[in-house]
Amino acid sequence: MRLAHRVTFGGSDLDRAAAERRNPAALAEMLAQDGGVVALWRGKPLVAGDPDGGACDLVLLPADDPVLHLATDPPIFLGRLEGRPVFGQDVSAWEPTEPVDEAQIGAFLDPSVQQHPAAPEGSAFRELRAIMTTLPAHDAELAATARALWNWHRSHGFCAKCGAATQMSEGGWQRSCPTCGAHHFPRTDPVVIMLITRGDRVLLGRSPGWPEGMYSLLAGFVEPGETIEAAVRREVFEETAVRVGRVDYLAGQPWPFPASLMIGCRGTATSEEITVDPVEIETARWVSRSDLLRVFAGQHPDIRPARRGAIAHFLLENWLADRLN
Repeated sequence: MRLAHRVTFGGSDLDRAAAERRNPAALAEMLAQDGGVVALWRGKPLVAGDPDGGACDLVLLPADDPVLHLATDPPIFLGRLEGRPVFGQDVSAWEPTEPVDEAQIGAFLDPSVQQHPAAPEGSAFRELRAIMTTLPAHDAELAATARALWNWHRSHGFCAKCGAATQMSEGGWQRSCPTCGAHHFPRTDPVVIMLITRGDRVLLGRSPGWPEGMYSLLAGFVEPGETIEAAVRREVFEETAVRVGRVDYLAGQPWPFPASLMIGCRGTATSEEITVDPVEIETARWVSRSDLLRVFAGQHPDIRPARRGAIAHFLLENWLADRLN
């Protein structure tokens, strides 16, 4: 589709320099000489700027910066930004002096901010979901990559083949088992998210636990042995009993919460009666184009749009503007 490159976390053409991941000595030299490091605290990147003002930037620290002194794992090589090597490093071992509200950290959108005493003035660890639309495209892709890899390393510390502890290798893009020799690679879960239309109406739904009034497009994981088109039809039918005919691909979005690839599709409904599966979603409804305009303008009485930056918001906004083809 037109403008697909503008989806958040995608389209920045970051140089991932995959061939350089295989040389540990060269990576160490790059890191020490001019490498910049994205610091992550419990998955939250260190950024500077004013998110309320709409502009933030990743803070790239030198390898010997005191913020990184408590890092327990080696840095991950993320690629090159305008020729400069960039790494990501987990500093979750640092304990803020202010009490941490664990309920906020694990919330749908963590509003808390952590300020490291040694970090540059005006910088803080912020939830990526809250600032994703304020970052430049390169920074957004770097932050998404760093967070997705952090999530994977955090949950894949042991060999799936023999159960032994694994070690980071290939610049952080592999975990190797010293016991059985198995190699493990970062996982990305394919998820279909679909703009299902019938005439001038679009199918929206909401899940339990979402912010009050928020509706979005239906979505679900692609199952083994399943095509993207089949996944779209199955997920829509399972959640709403609506049948879907033609399916077309629109755009994709890396989504590091925790590690998905959102596959944005358009589908044409061949039925319209909705029967919700309460195990899957809370409710679903058809929304007319005119009502969706009111939703995006903040004037609808009981529907709020998907969060800006999410591919659902992007697809709906472009459907309203007739820019899908």
